[in-house]
Amino acid sequence: MKHATPLLLCLGLAVTAAAQNPAPQHSAELRADHAYQKDAAQGPEALRAFLVGFPKGADLHVHLSGAVYAETFLREAAEDGACIDPDALAIVKAPCTGKQVPATELSGNLSASAQVLYDKLVDALSMRSFVSSASWSGHDQFFATFGRVSGLKKGHAAEWVDEVASRSAAQNQQYLELMQTPPFSHAIAAAQMLGWPAGEPDFANLREQMLASGLREDIATGREEMRSAEAGRRQLEHCASPQAAPACQVQVRFIYQILRGNPPQQVFAQTLLGFETIAAAMAAHDDTFVGINFVMPEDGYLSMRDYTLQMRMLDYLHSVYPQVPITLHAGELAGDLVPPEGMRFHIREAVELGHAQRIGHGVDVMHEDNASQLLKEMADRHVMVEVNLSSNEGILGVQGAAHPFPLYRAAHVPVALSTDDEGVSRIDITHEYVRAALDYKLSYNELKQLARTGMAHDFLPGTDLWASPDVFTTLTAACKADQPGSGKPSSNCKALLDQSQKAAAEWELERRFREFERRF
Repeated sequence: MKHATPLLLCLGLAVTAAAQNPAPQHSAELRADHAYQKDAAQGPEALRAFLVGFPKGADLHVHLSGAVYAETFLREAAEDGACIDPDALAIVKAPCTGKQVPATELSGNLSASAQVLYDKLVDALSMRSFVSSASWSGHDQFFATFGRVSGLKKGHAAEWVDEVASRSAAQNQQYLELMQTPPFSHAIAAAQMLGWPAGEPDFANLREQMLASGLREDIATGREEMRSAEAGRRQLEHCASPQAAPACQVQVRFIYQILRGNPPQQVFAQTLLGFETIAAAMAAHDDTFVGINFVMPEDGYLSMRDYTLQMRMLDYLHSVYPQVPITLHAGELAGDLVPPEGMRFHIREAVELGHAQRIGHGVDVMHEDNASQLLKEMADRHVMVEVNLSSNEGILGVQGAAHPFPLYRAAHVPVALSTDDEGVSRIDITHEYVRAALDYKLSYNELKQLARTGMAHDFLPGTDLWASPDVFTTLTAACKADQPGSGKPSSNCKALLDQSQKAAAEWELERRFREFERRF
């Protein structure tokens, strides 16, 4: 990789932004732009006050359990009658033994000692107050938080979705794709029964055997669990009543999580189940699940050893289920987490073998073989990168000029901001917009570009509102004569909005921009 490549890419950044999202054109947008510049000059707090109401479109990279704040988990532990292990700083199942204490002791009026334990638990379940040491890194802390809530009972998903949707609504965000792992016990049984071949795997034969062993029996359970979570959160938000909460206006869809840190037979079985689940949902016109993703630390032993094998699994399954959208964690690597050769191919294989339409993180892109060619390929294919600035700093120690965010933008690769695990990071989506704006000196229209890009790359079904991918200057033919987001679209445009969930969501974002900018 030539050292001049990043500089040459950065020189094209202004041209890229101007071509895809022109300078403010009308008076309301100009006034909003001036207000933004004024608040940005005053620092992060003034800018946050401006951006909290800024329409942010979609958050496409959100782990549901990681988006929940520690305080919620502790409240639910008390409601469940769970226990607290004060040594492990974890929620564990009842009955309490040894030093374990009932979680109810951390609710109501706390004693001084209970308050100390409560504070330690909030720290243990998040990145709050965390300082890395030689033996415990931000990476270690971040991923350890998930195992510390394993003592909670099942059935809290509706409350979690409500929490995340309510937080999104308060920040003028309209759409969420939440990653969640549905039950897959039959898939595990099939995987254990069949094992994994010693030689070259015959994916087609493995698929047939796993389907014949009853793997599909998990489909109904998984779909029902997510439908129940969505129905439950809408009940909590009183969505069918005059007292409907603002969160009712937030659209929620789910991404099917695959656990990449497991043995290959289990990864293949769970991935097959995910594809089967989404294909069945599509056939039933049920868009509860809208895509597939692989999760767990990318630097884990099995994740690294089997990375190419897992991408080949996706390559085969994509050939069988080409209609199923794919987004992949790839390039969530930095520094000394893995040997240098481990950072040279993950993003490329995710795109070329894994058929990823979006890449989550993509932090080590400049370590890939022929990085400039890979960036061009991603731009040409319109593979979007889900950028998680706070998560990347907390887990990888990558921030500011060391982050490839400006390089992706300069190379015309579509990018959008996302939170990843806002509960663990103790952030929200507005925090990420403020951070991006200040760290990378973004203009008002460049922030609009980020929001529009997220909506354009969601996995909602239907035709795009815009005439050209990732160019937000001309509407598609049906709406070409319309003002984006206007209250009275033409008959042709309305027909498109009625039949395309994607176009309707993009139109709603434009409506919100118009409404936001009229305030100034």
